[in-house]
Amino acid sequence: MMMVEPDAERVEARLVAGDYCCGACGTGRLRPWGFARRRRLRDRGGELVVRPRRGRCGSCLVSHVLLPTVALLRRRDLAEVIGEALRARLVEGHSRAAVAAEAGVTPATARNWLRRFAARSPEIGALFSTWAHHLDASLGAIRARGSPPADAMEAIGVAAAAATRRLGPGSLWGFVAGVSGGLLLSNTSCPLPPKG
Repeated sequence: MMMVEPDAERVEARLVAGDYCCGACGTGRLRPWGFARRRRLRDRGGELVVRPRRGRCGSCLVSHVLLPTVALLRRRDLAEVIGEALRARLVEGHSRAAVAAEAGVTPATARNWLRRFAARSPEIGALFSTWAHHLDASLGAIRARGSPPADAMEAIGVAAAAATRRLGPGSLWGFVAGVSGGLLLSNTSCPLPPKG
């Protein structure tokens, strides 16, 4: 799996042009290779339907699903919905019930997001701290917020700000989905990608 921009037409053009490098062998170029299954992503009561493209490496013949950065791997809700729920709970201190209501999900779903984020927060914090310093070498230490989940949210915010300064404005949660390889809330047997 590989994270790509959400614009399907641009992804198609880049795939046809051979702009995507294979993540398996690192040298081959991906070419069009069908589609992954259609996904219906919840968006606070609405729905976004995506059908991720597949690419196949011309060198090693490995195929990759090109998942748009609006989604996270194996999550039914948009990355932005999940991210804003995490921010509301961990940064603003909203109750779990309020977070679930705002996201348009059951309390159990919101609780699952928070639990998974908390379990992965040291790894998430380390990944985004590394990216923050990679994007802005003049950064000092990232301020601790008192708990691993809050520290991870701080690292995400600092990395996103550094990305905006260096690359220009973009979607915060699209950036998070891309940097995490879509694995922000995946199970712990699936490690986050190393800083590229």
